[in-house]
Amino acid sequence: MELWPAIDLRGGKCVRLLQGDYARETVFGDDPVEMVRRFVSQGARRLHIVDLDGAKAGAAVQAALIGRMVAAAGVPCQLGGGIRALETARAYAEAGVARLVIGSVAIEQPELLEQVANALPGRVVLGLDARDGKVAVRGWLETSGTTAVEVARRHASLPLAAIVYTDIATDGMLAGPNLTALGEMIGAVRLPVIASGGIANAEDLRQVARCGASGCIVGRALYDGGLSLADAAAACGEA
Repeated sequence: MELWPAIDLRGGKCVRLLQGDYARETVFGDDPVEMVRRFVSQGARRLHIVDLDGAKAGAAVQAALIGRMVAAAGVPCQLGGGIRALETARAYAEAGVARLVIGSVAIEQPELLEQVANALPGRVVLGLDARDGKVAVRGWLETSGTTAVEVARRHASLPLAAIVYTDIATDGMLAGPNLTALGEMIGAVRLPVIASGGIANAEDLRQVARCGASGCIVGRALYDGGLSLADAAAACGEA
């Protein structure tokens, strides 16, 4: 299982939100480029970056910073947040971003998701962030009436790299992943599914791996010191 250490950006800083709530933010670093270097020096083979400002605004708000992070990384970077136009996706791809996570567009402009996926085959990831099973959009500020499984099935025939499935209720809470919801998503499609939300320790990662996830995104546990990157990699079988 692939380990994806997460770096969430807001206002040019590394932050983590509790359950996607912008009012419950913890700043973990003032220099995201240095955070990239730290993770890579500790053995990270890939990184998951989220532009929280971009997700909220629907635009590439922190593109310049993200470009510097990708250049410093030297490992594949997966980016989500504010990618709601083909031109934005192309610009990030040209800047070296390996994979682009698209979420809100899948609900609001499904034809655009299809366009971007076909223009960049194998480089687009469908981001499904669920609150009580229903997909949340626009930086998790709004909840749609459509279930995550429905959206996944609707787009499963596109040339996508994977699905990132986030359970909002567990995100940032260090209380363990929602294995039931994750299992339902994995069983619903043939695409690789990357889990996100709730990871607190190595056993959580092993449970996610047993569910059949292709990868797992880990954020707060790595910053709080409850889980070292080396232990996380070992639990994923990447040591």
